[in-house]
Amino acid sequence: MIRLIFCLLLAQALDVFAQEAQIRITQQQIDNLDIQVSQLSASRQIPLLYAPGKVVVPADREVLISSSQPGLVTQLPANIGDKVHKGQLLAQLNSPELVGLQQAFLTAVSELNLSAHELRRDKKLLQEGVIAERRWQETEMLHNSKSAKADEARQLLLLAGMSSADINSLGQNHKLDNRLNIRSPIAGVVLERLTSLGARLDIQAPLYRIADLSELWLEINIPQERLSNIRLGDSVRLAGSQITARISLLGQSVDHDNQTVLARAVIDDKTEDLRVGQNVNVQIMQNSVQTGFIVPDTAIAQNKGHTYVFVRNPEGFATTEVTVSGKQDTNSLISGPLSGNEQIATKGAVALKANWLGLGAAE
Repeated sequence: MIRLIFCLLLAQALDVFAQEAQIRITQQQIDNLDIQVSQLSASRQIPLLYAPGKVVVPADREVLISSSQPGLVTQLPANIGDKVHKGQLLAQLNSPELVGLQQAFLTAVSELNLSAHELRRDKKLLQEGVIAERRWQETEMLHNSKSAKADEARQLLLLAGMSSADINSLGQNHKLDNRLNIRSPIAGVVLERLTSLGARLDIQAPLYRIADLSELWLEINIPQERLSNIRLGDSVRLAGSQITARISLLGQSVDHDNQTVLARAVIDDKTEDLRVGQNVNVQIMQNSVQTGFIVPDTAIAQNKGHTYVFVRNPEGFATTEVTVSGKQDTNSLISGPLSGNEQIATKGAVALKANWLGLGAAE
């Protein structure tokens, strides 16, 4: 008998709960309260944490342009932020040292031409039996030495910044030129200009810093106590934007000053919205085997430590308890007894909660 009474009371309690879980409301009342509904949006990413980061360019995509010879800067046509193509003129120097290298090259070429004439002459004399083979060998050895000296003089001009076409032109017209043209070895963007017009530079003095920005990285400072939750391949999203990246490296050392570990993330797509050196705030997301749903925070109601959403049905709204797995800006990731085909109240949840708890009536 006692068990029967208990079962009846339990059934009545469950019936009352079921009634309370259903909010009966008409379409006119929904319109009056300005309640809006939206379809659930599925997601498999769990927000883990926010962390500060910095936009950097990979080291192998950045070059430092320096002066190949001492000289006076007479032109600096490239400015900070300019996009430059490979071979574009970046600077011009007045360099007396370049004239000296040109003179040495012309002298070496002239000696090589004379040696080549002597080589052809002695080869003919050897064939006619006029000279001994030893004489021919000495002439050939001298010609090889002159050829190596001319090659060395050409290489020095190339290292000084002259192009092969300019060197060939110098060999033909013998016209010396003290103007040293420095060109970009890559296509990229000028990040820094490290000298000024009229400056007198020594050899290897820095001129420009140029980078290829087709790939950018994020360097993220992860608190070392949160590192165990993060894995390679986790997604990263810049706060307030649609820019995403993927973690490719987790550092092996902890910064002594702030106790953070450096993580590197490769930005997924090329974007014009980021700048090298820019400080950003990022959110690290982790893939989950369980599908959740992204809903705006305005769709969530709290009651006695539990979280609820209001699911639209023919009679009004069903109060459905859910679990919040993480937060992302003004949205939350929830899971619960939902299929994904439901529509939930995304605006006006406060009025629905008041109606549900008997704090007010639908108008």
